[in-house]
Amino acid sequence: MKLVGLIDCNNFFVSCERVFAPALVGRPVVVAGNNGGCVVAMSGEAKALGIMRGLPVFKARDLMRRHDVVVIPGNHRLYGDLSARVMSTIESVGTDIEVYSIDEAFIHFPDMEPENVEKMAREIVIKVRRDVGIPTSLGIAPTKTLAKVAARVAKKNPAQRAVYMIDSEERRRDALRKMEVGDIWGIGRHLVARLKKIGIGSALEFADMPESDIRRVVNVTGQRTWRELNGVACVEKDPEADVKKQICTTRTFASSVSDLPQLRELVSLFMSKASLKLRRQRSAAKGISVFIQTNSYLKDSRQYCNSVYRQLEEPTNDQLTLVSQSIDALDDIYREGLSYRRAGVIITDIIPQEAIQPTLFSSADDRAKRNRLNDSVDHINSMSEIHDKIRVAATSHENYLIPGLSIPL
Repeated sequence: MKLVGLIDCNNFFVSCERVFAPALVGRPVVVAGNNGGCVVAMSGEAKALGIMRGLPVFKARDLMRRHDVVVIPGNHRLYGDLSARVMSTIESVGTDIEVYSIDEAFIHFPDMEPENVEKMAREIVIKVRRDVGIPTSLGIAPTKTLAKVAARVAKKNPAQRAVYMIDSEERRRDALRKMEVGDIWGIGRHLVARLKKIGIGSALEFADMPESDIRRVVNVTGQRTWRELNGVACVEKDPEADVKKQICTTRTFASSVSDLPQLRELVSLFMSKASLKLRRQRSAAKGISVFIQTNSYLKDSRQYCNSVYRQLEEPTNDQLTLVSQSIDALDDIYREGLSYRRAGVIITDIIPQEAIQPTLFSSADDRAKRNRLNDSVDHINSMSEIHDKIRVAATSHENYLIPGLSIPL
């Protein structure tokens, strides 16, 4: 049976804030919009107090004071960076993913026995929590819509240990029975009102409707959702999903690295790999981020984790430019005397290569020369039996990476 998964980051914005502020774990936390006017995300503890998304902060100010709720202005650059790290970590397990939103992705599992799929799913959840610090829930099913249902079960039922698989008729019906029709992916409020008028309140009641009634009551999209709930895959992979909106390359080192020159070499290597992916999809980037992190498992050691964003003067996919910018960004956040165990680069704000708007002072001749250089290097490396035969001079310390986690081209 071919299975698809939906991985969902739990309370994503709040979880991102907790990565850099562990003292917030267990406390009620609210993330406010950029202007601080409305609640855009909340922790489970805040939700239990009755705080909901979209609530104006001023209306809940007294409640928040009484319960010592922490209110944080949204940092969407941070959330985008951590989202890219989550998606990169999922891909490193060897799965084909389709990013659905900043905190969700569909996972297309290899064709294998269901018990092996579930084992891989648990490995993914554990790895994302360990390497990025973000808790997730993962639902597995024969269709995308059922995978969404399964992810909801995994999130709401701690006994499932963050993973739930719909691999039988009994599990499918049990999951749908406990779900309201309005919570089904793709069912809007107008259709919910129409269904409730004819006595359809649960997802199972909707799935059990005769096909003749479905054709009469709902549109083509609703019919597709009905088939998906009955185990017939109808939602195809988005053809644009392969064009990544962010490219993230992160790795854990085999041993801690303290020396700045060694970190520069590793970050340069990461950016070289990431820039190749950018050129392969004929895109350019308007910004990059670099992050470094100490070993969080060494509780007696000084902990440090930081990232920095650099906006580029002109969108580019030029390897030399991106490597240079990443080294400068690393220098801004490096702190001497610490042992770093993890680092990475994130290429963001990606646009089609044809949409590059040159700056007033850029040179068309220089861009043409760099494009020819990149094309030549990429071609030689693709034809060579030696991996990365030509590389930027700063990238010579691939041996610092944990064996088996080297970055594939």
